[in-house]
Amino acid sequence: MDITRYLQRLNHSGPTAPTAETLRQLHLAHLQTVPFENLSIHSGEPIVLDDEALFEKIVVGRRGGFCYELNGLFASLLRSLGFTVVKLSARVANAKGDFGPEFDHMTLMVTAPDPPQTRWLADVGFGDCFTEPLLLDSREAQEQGARSYRLDAAEDHLVLLQREGAGDWNPQYRFTFEPHEYSDYAEMCHYHQTSPQSHFTKARVCTRVTPEGRITLSELRFITTVNGERHERMLDDESAYQSVLQEQFGIKLT
Repeated sequence: MDITRYLQRLNHSGPTAPTAETLRQLHLAHLQTVPFENLSIHSGEPIVLDDEALFEKIVVGRRGGFCYELNGLFASLLRSLGFTVVKLSARVANAKGDFGPEFDHMTLMVTAPDPPQTRWLADVGFGDCFTEPLLLDSREAQEQGARSYRLDAAEDHLVLLQREGAGDWNPQYRFTFEPHEYSDYAEMCHYHQTSPQSHFTKARVCTRVTPEGRITLSELRFITTVNGERHERMLDDESAYQSVLQEQFGIKLT
């Protein structure tokens, strides 16, 4: 792992000691510089769950990826800096609140050794969700801007919930603390690359956090959210799509 090059990719020149503050800064920097995108799936580019291949794609090639890629490589960076990191399997909630299969999503449990030792839920691969790590052992609401997050204990797992303003709490995903490796996610990673039922095969998407909100390119729709206000415009054609992809996300597809 070339730590220096990875940190340059994140535009991070701050602390690197394995502390909660370093984790917070790296988490936010990752979301603001490395987009969540599924473009490999639509260009026939195989996704390889291996640190070396992911480093080549995300850091050297300045691309993004989806959860297995982004959280997988982020876990490797954090370990190199001295954090203890466990890859966790998460079952993602649908609109009805039902949860999908195991390994539908990869999230991370990160332990910062600085006293007092704290455990955090970190996730740089879930699209529009929390931007700073969540205290894993707290059951209280954790506010981030206009949103709040909560981790509820239920039988043998935890459920991540999200609330907009004073609205309802909506489940995002559920997970246990059982540790996993890349090979455990291989079947679901293949499913999401190939199945017509996977939402990743239905349309191209590329999105990242900005200091003011978020930008998203969903096929020919370019969506910007600034201080809670959403604006959307349709692009004229594929050429315009490629231009926005390069100008706003730094991605030039060959």
